[in-house]
Amino acid sequence: MITNLDHVVVLARNLEAGVASYRTLLGREPSWRAQSDGAATAIFTLGNMSIELMAPAGKGQTADRVRAALEKDGEGLASFAFAVDDIAKAHRRLKRLGLEPADISDGESQDIASGKTMTWNRTRASSEFTHGIRMFFIQRHEPLTRAPEISSAPIDALDHVVIATPDPDRAAALYGARLGLDMRLDRTNPDWGARLMFFRCGDLVVEIVHRLKDGKGEGPDKVWGLSWRVADIEATRARLLGAGVDVSEAREGRKPGTRVFTVKSGTCGVPTLMIQQGARSE
Repeated sequence: MITNLDHVVVLARNLEAGVASYRTLLGREPSWRAQSDGAATAIFTLGNMSIELMAPAGKGQTADRVRAALEKDGEGLASFAFAVDDIAKAHRRLKRLGLEPADISDGESQDIASGKTMTWNRTRASSEFTHGIRMFFIQRHEPLTRAPEISSAPIDALDHVVIATPDPDRAAALYGARLGLDMRLDRTNPDWGARLMFFRCGDLVVEIVHRLKDGKGEGPDKVWGLSWRVADIEATRARLLGAGVDVSEAREGRKPGTRVFTVKSGTCGVPTLMIQQGARSE
């Protein structure tokens, strides 16, 4: 049913400020910009997914929903969409799984600069049964264009999206048994203070995190953070430092052979990590 992660949505109070931040962070220009129903969007498409920035820019129901979400939770990750190859089949399966999907809807967007149009069909699972996560399923009719590089050491792909949960067994049942993602890791480590579960989704990982100190709870899950894959951790860090972005020192990652650093500013409130897999090539 699910082929990969199609995109994540980040809400921003001001679209131009958000675009400026992610242009710097990713080293790329947006590949698509549009405005509809009072909401403005900018999409950066990478090698294995897209990140869509959305901000209120006028009057309309979508703008009202975005403003309400910003008032309630502030800037940050709001939702994500899985890519499927057959939306009708996916909709039937979601119904059988008890996720109460909304009716399939048609979508269309026109790029402001080029005038090109893209179309899709999508559905949304009930947040009651996805434990508070706004989760969509989308079948696109046209491929998205890769966001153009504008600097050295750009970001090419997402490594993993992080979901925080108060109930890891509940999350495992949703992402593994119901949605059919391939669980690659389930590890509890007191030194980390967390139980981590990794589910393979196309060319990236959906990571579920449960903080041990909080115990098991019944509250909602939350789309929490993003980890971007880089080819050269030091080159990427130097680029961001040169652009005035606040970043940590590079350090060894939890996975042997990885190097990581934390991005502390310029992310529209999204907890952000950069990760280099394996040894850096000279």
